[in-house]
Amino acid sequence: MKVIRARVLGFCMGVRRAVEIALDEAKGVSGHIPVYTLGPLIHNPQVLETLKDQGIAILQEGNFDDLKGKTVLIRAHGVNPQVEERLLAAGARVRDVTCPRVKKSQMEARSLTEAGYCLFLAGEKDHGEIIGIQGYAPDCVVVANPPDAEAAAEKLHRQAPQAKTALLGQTTLSADEYGAIGERIRKWFPELKIIDTICGATRDRQNALKELCSCVDAVIIAGGKTSANTRRLLSIAQSLNKPAWLVENEGEIPGEIGTYAVVGLSAGASTPDTVIDAVEKALYAL
Repeated sequence: MKVIRARVLGFCMGVRRAVEIALDEAKGVSGHIPVYTLGPLIHNPQVLETLKDQGIAILQEGNFDDLKGKTVLIRAHGVNPQVEERLLAAGARVRDVTCPRVKKSQMEARSLTEAGYCLFLAGEKDHGEIIGIQGYAPDCVVVANPPDAEAAAEKLHRQAPQAKTALLGQTTLSADEYGAIGERIRKWFPELKIIDTICGATRDRQNALKELCSCVDAVIIAGGKTSANTRRLLSIAQSLNKPAWLVENEGEIPGEIGTYAVVGLSAGASTPDTVIDAVEKALYAL
């Protein structure tokens, strides 16, 4: 079997930054202060296990009774500003490790709302990034896909046909999906202002995967199954009619992958190098 890695794969800048800050805190940057992350720092089980081994615990949202003398890291996906205020009020030492691209989306949402725009927010309504951005634009309309977007736009048009509208998207959406959502909204609001919020790292990994699919027989995507950007890579490979599997570790590689002569390897933006290397080694051993 021949294994070809995608041109771009694995940790993005925002994830690497968040993990490095967390590990620095655990090594004593904050002295003897206990360190927590507010929910999972990123969506990768191996990284979360590493953080746990370093003594970093996960603080569940809402459990803020007494955080004096404790450090709380705001996860890479961000949180809404009300949650951060509650952490500070509970006495926590807060470090914000929100991905800079997500933070930019949060500020865009606030600015557009203050400017009087009716804001559409494209993404998964239960994803941490979307929930965080909603805190900066409480009246925004979350749309999950093109049909959902058109239905929401039609409804708004009936209520306020002259509304100023804008569109922001979850940073891990595919450019094609985001464009399709914008087209559906523009059927009702031709002057829709579309903000390019798709992360460059996300776009690079998706484009590299598309290139990879043109020269392989099957694809393995390495990464966490709760990671939105990793699941989207799997969807892209499948949409290109390639047999594709998402694995969190080398033990999940399906035996049937050994029937393919050339296998492509890609990985989500929250997948560490150690996992990618282990998966590649296991593929060569088949």
